[in-house]
Amino acid sequence: MKIVALTGSIGMGKSTTSAMFKELGVPIWDADAAVHRLYAPDGAAIRPLQALIPDAIGANGVDRGILTSKILQDPGLLKQIEAVVHPLVGKDRADFLAAAREQGVPLTIVDVPLLFETGGEAYVDAVIVVSCPPEMQRARVLARPGMTEEKFASILARQTPDEVKRSKSDFVIDTGLGLDAAREQVGMVYEALIKPTAETARKKDA
Repeated sequence: MKIVALTGSIGMGKSTTSAMFKELGVPIWDADAAVHRLYAPDGAAIRPLQALIPDAIGANGVDRGILTSKILQDPGLLKQIEAVVHPLVGKDRADFLAAAREQGVPLTIVDVPLLFETGGEAYVDAVIVVSCPPEMQRARVLARPGMTEEKFASILARQTPDEVKRSKSDFVIDTGLGLDAAREQVGMVYEALIKPTAETARKKDA
């Protein structure tokens, strides 16, 4: 089974691109969705985070607004949170990949926003980076509810610069060209990734 990472900085169109791959039948593991599961009222992260930041835990699980506020007040808190959450996210991903292997899936995508920041590129067969012009990125992000210049700057400071991500990737999908162009690029990348797998399968059957 080929494991491919999909990544990109905030506002680059990664979620839209991920949905396009899903339409092609590729199983997607989403790191953000995994965190949401862990932050839910019955999530595995609730108990350890409650000991660390009790104010951020409520009836609906982790309150991300309070969590973000706490991190902005104390940047060192982020490392402590990551020490709790990252191993749990890793287990969630491992469970997903194990299930995909059992099903005989030829290609899976792991959607990881902080791939290069965590060294995750070392554990996949290829990397796809989603990108767009910086002015478009900025406009998209600041249009989000509750987003501020301060939050945007804080997020960017924790992310590897887009040009570095593109230089380290195997494929780049430019969402700044419009949805149709992005979908065409996704199709081309999919064909490039799945073709060797399909050829190998034919050789085994021969």
